[in-house]
Amino acid sequence: MNVTTRPVDAVSVHPAEALAAVLAQELAATEAEIAARMESPVGLIPDVAHHLVDAGGKRLRPLLTLAAASACGKVTEGAIKLATAVEFIHTATLLHDDVVDGSSLRRGKRAANLIWGDKASVLVGDFLFARAFNLMVETGSLQVLDILAKAASTIAEGEVLQLATTNRGEASRERYYQVIEAKTAALFAAACEAGAITAGAPTVMVEGLAHYGQKLGLAFQLVDDALDYGGLTQSLGKNTGDDFREGKATLPLIIALERAQGEERLFWQRVLARKHQDEDLAFAMQTIRLRGAVEATLDEARAHVSDAKAALACLPDGVIPQLLANLADYVVSRLN
Repeated sequence: MNVTTRPVDAVSVHPAEALAAVLAQELAATEAEIAARMESPVGLIPDVAHHLVDAGGKRLRPLLTLAAASACGKVTEGAIKLATAVEFIHTATLLHDDVVDGSSLRRGKRAANLIWGDKASVLVGDFLFARAFNLMVETGSLQVLDILAKAASTIAEGEVLQLATTNRGEASRERYYQVIEAKTAALFAAACEAGAITAGAPTVMVEGLAHYGQKLGLAFQLVDDALDYGGLTQSLGKNTGDDFREGKATLPLIIALERAQGEERLFWQRVLARKHQDEDLAFAMQTIRLRGAVEATLDEARAHVSDAKAALACLPDGVIPQLLANLADYVVSRLN
């Protein structure tokens, strides 16, 4: 397809909302499937699951599955089930993440583990993972089962890798990208790839959409990490400065460390070793701005967006490919 670039402020609605409008019937079927599959005779399970699933978010990952299927020809019942599975995998990882990170906010609401406790959050996350695999099996496709199962295990590997490297007083771009490729980009890519496969798309489209999803996921995470130092709590859906408090070596911090001079370098090493106080956050924000680390992070995100849009050349011209291109452009505008 020939992708045209429009300024994000020229787009009348959020690109994800525009996708949702075009795929309204398919998304409604997915929402119904999500609601039905969260039910359980154990009342605590739907209570915890609904708390997070109903908290908002734009269903971005399941929308990618539906959009990929539609762009490749048709949205089948299998695509609806896989879109639901993708949302459950994502929600399960959020429930687990909040326990690991000790987060207090998720999607602008109190984290589930603060309301029901860590044990309930972990177990309901496990339930949603199991439901996701039920849905994959029901499609009857070993290929999509393999794709999403690998994505789920890759996400877990990314979480463990981040846990193993946090608070060690070290930071590297290579390790950072290993983490976000696994934690974020893998599910974006799998969501797109699985949707294309359900539509019987040729290999060139399947691979192109998987590449689009991977690059979109990288850009999304880079901007998320920039928002932690340069955004607002309501934009992020969690507290700003959480990555700093947890001693996570995200790209803004890594860039600030690369450009640090004198005592700044000692400061960042102390942060990475988690030997800092909450009041150090103000100095961290100031230093990151001084060193241009947020803008440099956004520059890297823009490069991934460009790659994502180029990958859409595998698709014929149409409304959905253009909306996918608009969505990629929007990702890097969230800090504005």
